[in-house]
Amino acid sequence: MQPVERVTYRNVRVWDGVAADYAEADSVTVEGGRIVAVDDASSSAGNAASRDMAGLTALPGLIDAHVHMTLDPAIRMPDDQLAVSDDAIVSGIEKRALAMAQAGITTARDLGGGKWLELAVRDRILADELPGPRLLCAGQPVTSVRGHCHFWGGEAEDAESAAAVIERQAEHGVDLIKVMATGGFLTKGSSQRDAQYDAETVAAIVRCARGHGYDVAAHCHATAGIDHAARAGVTTIEHCSWLGKEPAQDGYVQAIAERIVANGAWVSPTINSGWRRFIGGGQSEHRVVASFAKMRVAGVRLIASTDAGIPNVPHDDLPRALPVFAHLAALSPAQTLRTATSDCAAAIGLGSETGRLAPGFAADVLFVEGDPLADLSALASPALVLTRGREINPQGEKG
Repeated sequence: MQPVERVTYRNVRVWDGVAADYAEADSVTVEGGRIVAVDDASSSAGNAASRDMAGLTALPGLIDAHVHMTLDPAIRMPDDQLAVSDDAIVSGIEKRALAMAQAGITTARDLGGGKWLELAVRDRILADELPGPRLLCAGQPVTSVRGHCHFWGGEAEDAESAAAVIERQAEHGVDLIKVMATGGFLTKGSSQRDAQYDAETVAAIVRCARGHGYDVAAHCHATAGIDHAARAGVTTIEHCSWLGKEPAQDGYVQAIAERIVANGAWVSPTINSGWRRFIGGGQSEHRVVASFAKMRVAGVRLIASTDAGIPNVPHDDLPRALPVFAHLAALSPAQTLRTATSDCAAAIGLGSETGRLAPGFAADVLFVEGDPLADLSALASPALVLTRGREINPQGEKG
């Protein structure tokens, strides 16, 4: 059950998830897992219990738009991942979920797994049986025959067989549909530079998913795949790497970026802390920075994501990744924080549920020392986290 006690967290500096600066408030009051007031402690406390949070900043819990809960980031090869037992996978998901919550990540989208094991953990978290972030799960991604992540069971050679894959996900209770519009580097025989489906098939897949009431996330590295996804009207474009057919080719196309904007898609570029290696890296950094600059000029909307679970990307990486994202995309701290709070919530269909500190929203709250609107590194050392009103101790044992 959700917590029902009314608690006022007072003497805090408050960033509401939207504004460019801090709010004229010094307290956040929660009850029954919801925020009931963001104002002066003297006016909101009433008969509430009181917690003195002097010296801390309160902001919305962070959202990672792209993770893989079933994957162990310490395992590099897909075949080795597939050899892990179901029991070990579930145990790993539980530990990763706790670590994410302790890091201040209170919502995440899981964009691919093979056996729907993450959905069972999702439900246990929502039932308050386990600590962890709210999860939205895509289940088995729709992919071409022997295409990227085909080993998860979502192979489809055409629109008709893709509809069967989507129907199977619906039967298992997924929250959205993932389609692999291009290949990926972790699948043998798959190329990031190639589209896996033609434009008509991607459009048919999206129509089918929409018919079931689902948003669609599209894995896109190659420019052709980005174009197909944008034309089809997907909800989010994952990675959006703008890869041309040849390594030396700049695949960015302004008209496609404008189509992304016109069709209302968000770009989820999966920037993790490992991308720090590009900073100061000459041509590599220039290419990444230039792509972001062009997209921002075109009006493309960005959200925070890490692809957590792939090799060497732990599930609690987002707080460390955001300063890197800010640098590469030339975002201010407030703009960066919105990509991981209110904007991200809107992009994944939770804009009225989380991502803001305001009455009526879920009590997903991150308390940190320091000034995150001046220095995003403050996110890396949370003092307290609320997930739907439940207190999570960041210093607790992570298992």
